Amino acid sequence: MADQTRNPAPYTETDLSLIKRIIPHRYPFLLIDKVRDIVPFKSGVGIKNVTANEPHFEGHFPDQPVMPGVMIVEAMAQTSAIVVGISMNIIDQPMLTYFMGIDKCKFRRMVVPGDVLELHCTAIRGGGKIWKFEGKAMVDGQLCASAEFTAMMALKEDE
Repeated sequence: MADQTRNPAPYTETDLSLIKRIIPHRYPFLLIDKVRDIVPFKSGVGIKNVTANEPHFEGHFPDQPVMPGVMIVEAMAQTSAIVVGISMNIIDQPMLTYFMGIDKCKFRRMVVPGDVLELHCTAIRGGGKIWKFEGKAMVDGQLCASAEFTAMMALKEDE
């Protein structure tokens, strides 16, 4: 990966269009709608508008739809990948993100259709290919889930 750490992209918020220019995820696995309050190399807040139309609710669970915990953790990871993409100025480049570890993961409250999920992600360590984040998923100020996770960010040419 080129050394782009000194020139972060000049964004503090991303819309869906910019998100798609940073990470490769698409429907049905793109789990964030925007990221706001981006502080390069430090933090960002992802927003996920949870709707009843999402495919996982058909089976999880038909009579009482609940967003799967692994999808919440994935949404935190996607938010973090956007923070990395902005920090490293990796836009319109083929960046891939690979989970390396998930620690201290806890689920506290169900996330259901109609919720606006806020994904507060803070870098614990990063600046190169390997990043570690702390994530907190919140709805209406209530903690739904939390985790620490480590991921490797790589451009396809670096593989």
